Amino acid sequence: MTKFRKLNRPTGHRMSMLRTMVSQLVKHERIETTVTKAKEVRRLADNMVQLGKEGTLCAARHAAAFVRGDDVLHKLFTELAYRYKDRAGGYTRLLRTRIRVGDAAPMAYIEFIDRENELRQSKPPTPQPSQRTPLDPWTRSRLTRQLAPPKEEKSSEAEN
Repeated sequence: MTKFRKLNRPTGHRMSMLRTMVSQLVKHERIETTVTKAKEVRRLADNMVQLGKEGTLCAARHAAAFVRGDDVLHKLFTELAYRYKDRAGGYTRLLRTRIRVGDAAPMAYIEFIDRENELRQSKPPTPQPSQRTPLDPWTRSRLTRQLAPPKEEKSSEAEN
């Protein structure tokens, strides 16, 4: 796996905590946690939605090895896969909320986007720039020479 934040926990505890948090995020579609944990959960939740969009048996087995609960797995491969079928990535949103009273840890909501009862509405997708046809090197060179300003030569007469 890729490098994770340590979150001040042993590996077994950390992975178990992240698996549970991803499962709860899929189940409830919004959870509140600390900002650093939410950033880690966001990476893993986006990967799980990507597996749900694939829809293959291999993807289902990979997701089942990570998330907890058959209802969560079913929701990944049906509801969330259908909801995000046209989206290329960025399935979750992180919203900072408050400072926790006991230890002053910054808290945040992590939620799936494009759902009902969102805390903040999604931005409309940015339009893609039109594709330009590539020019062959000779035409591009000729156009560059035409558009470039003429070179000014310094002469000794101009200084006098």
